[in-house]
Amino acid sequence: MLLFFSSACLLGILFIYNQRIRRSALLLASGAGFIFLVIHFLVEGYRVQLLFLYGFTLLMLMRSLIDVFRTQKAVRTVSRIRRVLGRLFIVIGLIATACFHYVFPVFGLPAPTGEFKVGTQTFHFVDTHREEIFGKARDGKRELMVQVWYPAQAGTGKHAPFIPDTRILSYMGADYGLPGFTFGHLKYVSSHAYSGAEVSSAQPSYPLILANPGFGSSRFLHTTQAENLASHGYIVAVIDHTYNTFATEFPDGRITTSNTNDLFSPDHDYRTESGNRDQLGKILTGDVSFVLDQFGLIQSGQIPSHLQGSVDLGHVGVFGHSIGGATAYDASYDPRIAVGIDLDGALYRLRDREALRKPFLFINSESEFEKIKMVRDNRVYTDAELKRMGSTREWTDQVREDKKLELEQMRQTVKAGGQVLYIENTEHLNFSDVQFISPIFKMLGITGKIAPERASSVINAYMLDFFDKYLKNQGGILMKGPDSRFPEVKFVNLMM
Repeated sequence: MLLFFSSACLLGILFIYNQRIRRSALLLASGAGFIFLVIHFLVEGYRVQLLFLYGFTLLMLMRSLIDVFRTQKAVRTVSRIRRVLGRLFIVIGLIATACFHYVFPVFGLPAPTGEFKVGTQTFHFVDTHREEIFGKARDGKRELMVQVWYPAQAGTGKHAPFIPDTRILSYMGADYGLPGFTFGHLKYVSSHAYSGAEVSSAQPSYPLILANPGFGSSRFLHTTQAENLASHGYIVAVIDHTYNTFATEFPDGRITTSNTNDLFSPDHDYRTESGNRDQLGKILTGDVSFVLDQFGLIQSGQIPSHLQGSVDLGHVGVFGHSIGGATAYDASYDPRIAVGIDLDGALYRLRDREALRKPFLFINSESEFEKIKMVRDNRVYTDAELKRMGSTREWTDQVREDKKLELEQMRQTVKAGGQVLYIENTEHLNFSDVQFISPIFKMLGITGKIAPERASSVINAYMLDFFDKYLKNQGGILMKGPDSRFPEVKFVNLMM
């Protein structure tokens, strides 16, 4: 901000008519700007969005120094047109810089609301019993990176970075169809967790929650949810499902990228697409089961960790977003998992099993609720709607049949405890930390009209209340019905 302000002052100085005053003011302002530039590089780091400011500050410093050593007789003659064009270019550059800084800010994540400090640790697990089918892995076995957030003793030093592996940021840009440097500034975003902190001794052990990001996402995009749950006394492990993330970096420096999208193609018919999604889902569910096995080894000390002896394996929950939400549902058939939450994810493997009969919460976006409502109310798309969607009657009819199966499973599951909710003015990506990355996402409709901070606080409140009810035998107030504190949350009746 200081660098931008000094640049704006330099622009204003160029309009001073008195040459002597302009020369002195230019020297002072450009010197101050250079000092701000040095401090910025040392403290905050280099950012692509500010390239114009860097160049302009250095250019004006050079000009002011040249003016100091230029004799009075050495007078420059610059045409009026060149002066006007030069100043217009500077104005455009400053406006563009302000826009870039607004669109891609170094934001702050919402602070956890619980009483505990938060620690974090990352694990590398290799499943020697499963072959990797999506890409080349070490020894050909399925391997995963898992980041854990947990209640910690008072942390010291700096908070851990939001992005633990900054090399993956170029792949994130590519995943959004943007240049690789677009999200480079995210390496300066800080979390609220302390790396490697000791586990809090306030309780002998803490319930475990396993979490699953969506298709093409990443574990760090659920930092806010994980930190908040950890601050309330949970150990939260977010799984990077290898080859289903936009990128995952392993300890030896290898980086894998998403290639599970190869399972899906516009040339496939609906049943092929659905079958491939079930195939992918089976692997993701297997990841959850395997990671839960590893926590048994962590608890017993066979895998070294600060968490040894602190994991309550008798109280385990799971949640996920998008296909990760479906993974949470499918993984909940594991008898070791007591409760789960699906954040805006359509279910898979609908024909493989009877409905899940244990407490489960479905929290949907307003867009997803409209799809549920359409099937619940037996409404059929018109030809005009199909044309606008770019879909066919055959495809949507098959989607409709699967959605009916999904709704029936949800009905049966809710009977065992839980609810189906949706949040007004939300879209699919409001359920991850993607919503904080850029305010332009809201303008483009990628996220909903709701403020990201509000969406996050609402989702976190309902997730915490649900897990508290079934893993700690406390809370559960928000599950009883509408609450005036959260008017945007709507309870859904699934009955026809």
